[in-house]
Amino acid sequence: MDAINYIHQELQSDRGLPEFRAGDNVEVGYRIIEGDKERIQRFRGDVLQIKGEGATKTFTVRKMSNGVGVERIFPFSSPNITDIKILKRGKVRRARLFYLRDRVGKKARIKEKRTVKPTK
Repeated sequence: MDAINYIHQELQSDRGLPEFRAGDNVEVGYRIIEGDKERIQRFRGDVLQIKGEGATKTFTVRKMSNGVGVERIFPFSSPNITDIKILKRGKVRRARLFYLRDRVGKKARIKEKRTVKPTK
């Protein structure tokens, strides 16, 4: 086995985070430490990309805040991520959604993926 793959495998742990893809609307709970105080800050937006593998795997979330686009990169292996909630599943055909940076208004929206509910 390759030494790098072995280290990635040892560092990677199953934290129970949900499976999500680019285009999904998520809310990430992130632990913020300010001095001796600790709080959980929510970052809600669309996933632009998932990048890397193993211990270096990250995902980028973009939100609009007062008309300004804000992007944040979260590592999957960060102990500061408390939870991730999937709010909507997006219907996209790409793995990297950087074209959303140039879109404004309704053109910047991502269609929601429709799921069929099982019948009883």
